[in-house]
Amino acid sequence: MPHSVRHVFFRRTAPAAALGAFAAALTAVTPLAPPASAAGTLEQVTGFGSNPGNLTMYEYAPVGLPANAPLVVALHGCTQSASDYHAHSGWQKFADQWKFAVVYPQTGTANNSLSCFSWFDSAKDARGKGEAASVKQMVDSAVARYGSDRGRVYVTGLSAGGGMAADLLADYPDVFAGGSVDSGLPAQCASPQAAASGCQYSDQGLTPKQWGDKVRGSYPGYAGPWPRVAIWQGSADTTVAPVNGGELRDQWTDVWGIGQTPSGTRGLTGGTTESDYGDSGGRPAVALFSVSGMAHGLAVHPGSGADQCGGTGPYYLDYICSSYYTAKFWGLDTGGGQGGTGSLPAPSGLTVTGTTDTGVSLSWNPVSGAASYTVYRDGTKAGSATGTTYTDTGLTAATSYGYTVAAVDSSGAEGTPSAQVTATTTGAAPRCYTDNNYDQVRAGRAHQSAGYAYANGSDQNLGLYNVAVVHTLKETSPGYFVLADSGC
Repeated sequence: MPHSVRHVFFRRTAPAAALGAFAAALTAVTPLAPPASAAGTLEQVTGFGSNPGNLTMYEYAPVGLPANAPLVVALHGCTQSASDYHAHSGWQKFADQWKFAVVYPQTGTANNSLSCFSWFDSAKDARGKGEAASVKQMVDSAVARYGSDRGRVYVTGLSAGGGMAADLLADYPDVFAGGSVDSGLPAQCASPQAAASGCQYSDQGLTPKQWGDKVRGSYPGYAGPWPRVAIWQGSADTTVAPVNGGELRDQWTDVWGIGQTPSGTRGLTGGTTESDYGDSGGRPAVALFSVSGMAHGLAVHPGSGADQCGGTGPYYLDYICSSYYTAKFWGLDTGGGQGGTGSLPAPSGLTVTGTTDTGVSLSWNPVSGAASYTVYRDGTKAGSATGTTYTDTGLTAATSYGYTVAAVDSSGAEGTPSAQVTATTTGAAPRCYTDNNYDQVRAGRAHQSAGYAYANGSDQNLGLYNVAVVHTLKETSPGYFVLADSGC
């Protein structure tokens, strides 16, 4: 793991001297060597508003940015900066590729000794107040400057930036069409700052409705539409406990009025499991990405592949390009939606022609004038076909998926999507076991060494070998268990 220091929002004990010493240790980290810059320039913007939160605004606009393009707001983590996040998170690659602008708010030590966004302070993270109001002013400024599509504004953040991103989604659901919370906290989890450690490390014991009420109370009287939310959580995160991923899922599924049972799951690269929670039309409204074995940080995956991005370093961890999957979840790779921009009619006769443990085969009737077809799985683009058949691979056994198809004309415009069909892969679903570490060892799902319990197969550290520590283990193959506290 590329961790040279332990990253926290603030220490469990918070005397000024202790925070100052910790900040000094963090600034002593060797500077990262950023990846090669993409086309365009990261620029500071002044005069964007009254700026009640005392933030600095940076923005990135790719060469050839068209009018009516999406806008993404990206919030760095503690001890980081806008330029650091721009260089390593991967957002610049997809801004260039899919043509959208990115705004990077930056906080500093004048606001917080560790340069953390104030997700725990109701005077700074509420609608119309402090840092939240400053970010809203940045959005208005960028939209006016670039002619951005107000219906396609999104916010993402890491760590404390993730906590603030969740707060912004709750404060301004009329501004943000979607969000992503990476190793972060549920919206309005803590206030005042003294309650923050409890949110970071502990289960708050709230029901989904109680979590949802925190969102609904952030903008009283607002009744929707609600943003689509992606949640990224590492199973080995000791700074923001994995339970926060489940709490975020509970919060936003309740806001959407959907259950906490996933409508579909699939395995991705880097030990990542995606669990989707579909709206009434079958399109994912909430997605939980659980990264097995990942500690605290942003998931990146350097390389030149289509699904690779970013640069590694402290809190940029090489597992999977989270920015790629988040952008696809929002629909940034398809011009902002699941079909519907062109004039071609919906394909008829979409049928499941076969399933295996890891794949689904589909066919449909041809559409006159179609140059190709786009296939969507659970509302996210799965692939393209020039003919009227497609096989989707890399899926999870015994899992249901929803599919639609849209015809694409010679100009690249997608027509109306087809009616959805559901396919269920064959095989046995992974089994999950929730128990204390002592009983996990007794049952043969884990082993103990030097007073600690370790999952069999993956050897993930479960903590002290006793009855006081409880985890969920998922058996992904016979005798191989991984942490699954964020959801099975």
